[in-house]
Amino acid sequence: MVELTRTRFEELVSDALDTIPPELTRMMDNVVITVSEDPPDPGLLGLYVGIPLTERGEGYAGALPDQIFIYWREICACCDTEDQVVDEVRITVIHEIAHHFGIGDQRLHDLGWG
Repeated sequence: MVELTRTRFEELVSDALDTIPPELTRMMDNVVITVSEDPPDPGLLGLYVGIPLTERGEGYAGALPDQIFIYWREICACCDTEDQVVDEVRITVIHEIAHHFGIGDQRLHDLGWG
């Protein structure tokens, strides 16, 4: 387990977001990324809740923002070093953003983004 402050963890999430190509981040729409302490289910590192871009239709207007949750304590608990936390945060952020773009778990696993 790695001990990090929430502030430091939030910095790592911000750093991970900075690695996403700008042409992709510009396409992200109506989504909020939140660092949360604990997941609803043990072992869950991140969660996307919303309607993926590929499924939005004309009736989508005025919808509340989609949410991406990155679970601070769970990621720190499964890592032995801060470098591992950095890697896991990046993988988790990319994985959940991919869901926002409509990419499912099986395709992400096929691409190596577990």
